[in-house]
Amino acid sequence: MSEKYSTDHRHHMQSLLSRESLLDKDVMASTETPVMRMLPTVHVVKIGGSSILEAGRHVVMPVVDVLGEILQTEKLILGVGAGARSRHVFSIGLDLGLPTGVLAQISVADALGNAHILGTLLAPHGVTAIPPEIFGHLLPLFMRAVPGVIFNGVPPYSLWEHPPAIGKIPPHRTDAGCLILAECFGCRSVTLVKDVDGLYAEDPKKNPAAQFFDRISVAELRELNLETLPFDEALLDVLSTARLVKEFQLINGRQPDLIRRALLGEHVGTIVHA
Repeated sequence: MSEKYSTDHRHHMQSLLSRESLLDKDVMASTETPVMRMLPTVHVVKIGGSSILEAGRHVVMPVVDVLGEILQTEKLILGVGAGARSRHVFSIGLDLGLPTGVLAQISVADALGNAHILGTLLAPHGVTAIPPEIFGHLLPLFMRAVPGVIFNGVPPYSLWEHPPAIGKIPPHRTDAGCLILAECFGCRSVTLVKDVDGLYAEDPKKNPAAQFFDRISVAELRELNLETLPFDEALLDVLSTARLVKEFQLINGRQPDLIRRALLGEHVGTIVHA
């Protein structure tokens, strides 16, 4: 501390980072400290939009029934996908030359619509959709008061969405939003409920003989450089730097009982781990 600060009788707050550059790698490494888990007993479950919620009553209602049973004993944060309507909006936006940030902002509305649909169906169990504006700040209060909540899944990057390496579609969509939320709050598990049994080397709808992966690491997935993935590719980046969430499981929601088994810790789909 310089002389003028040591003799003016003012109290100066001591801080690890007060006189350091936040661009210095050594300084950044020094901030690697333990992270507390805010919601360690809560499961995050992503319900697919086009794969589940828009597939019709015969697919949706069995999933709702299973979730209702699970909510009797487990705390759930349910994220939802945007589905076909969001893809239509993206098509219009791309045709008009809208930038990635604007596409990210307008995609929220469709996912929020699906959140309200699922919230209505699960209302008898005390579950409801929470508006994005208050969801994050009041989440611990909601989880104390009710067995589960529903959110739209889209992370609020909005106009500040990261430009993707290929094309203009926002890279952080509802899968990524659910994983980022689970990492922030230190949740117990992350489960992606889609319409496939897990991860394949190729699209199983196009090639029924495609190789199935029951467990695979982020490094292995990057090395394989698969042509397509059944989840947001941004999940690989998030998982590789996460401190609290070390894996997620991809399961088939067309077999609703697998949701219950996954939340009980069973390996019933594909586990992707750091």
